[in-house]
Amino acid sequence: MLSTQDIQALWLTVQLATLTTVLLLLLTMPLAWWLARQNSRLAVIVESIVTLPLILPPTVLGFYFLIAFSPEGILGSPWVTLTGEPLSFSFAGLVVGSMIYSMPFVVQPLQNAFRQLDLKYLETASTMGAGPQDQFFSIVIPLCRTGFISAATMGFAHTVGEFGIILMIGGNIPGQTQVASLVLFDHVEALNYSSAHLISAILMVSSLVMLIFINTLNRNAMARSQ
Repeated sequence: MLSTQDIQALWLTVQLATLTTVLLLLLTMPLAWWLARQNSRLAVIVESIVTLPLILPPTVLGFYFLIAFSPEGILGSPWVTLTGEPLSFSFAGLVVGSMIYSMPFVVQPLQNAFRQLDLKYLETASTMGAGPQDQFFSIVIPLCRTGFISAATMGFAHTVGEFGIILMIGGNIPGQTQVASLVLFDHVEALNYSSAHLISAILMVSSLVMLIFINTLNRNAMARSQ
């Protein structure tokens, strides 16, 4: 049976993954669109920075986030001024760190979807008087909905699976920063394998379902394009 602390950790994980995914979708749409349309050297540099979390050890990012989030840090200092609360070892800090760490998993599906978009639709809309904003919301988003769904699913799943960076910047505070991966680690350390098996099964099944969903979407999109 799941304990109250286990349920609390699972619920906190869902909250973190949901908020991180929504914010990333909103904030990275312009970036993904710009990257999809640019071939400049600057775009290559920006794209490399965005995808850096794919190969950089989470603890490296976590270490620099911990410094930046400290009360004297570049991000932590203004946060303390605004809220009176520290950014490190807080749920807000987890959200900021998760957004940066999961960014490539949201940006890349959006970028790929934007690159595959036939620009003739935008050109036709432009001749009919539609502005860039109207074109994006009326044409780009509906035609690239598979990319948006894939980006949201991948971003959510990746955030759920975070461990190292969460532990570095949030610690392991029950009810505040203790997510599912951390409570699982605690159970293993305590040799409480029955609870560890249960939480592992929940995470594994949910991840598999999300991957099946993404692969089905991609296959259906490929079938429609042929």
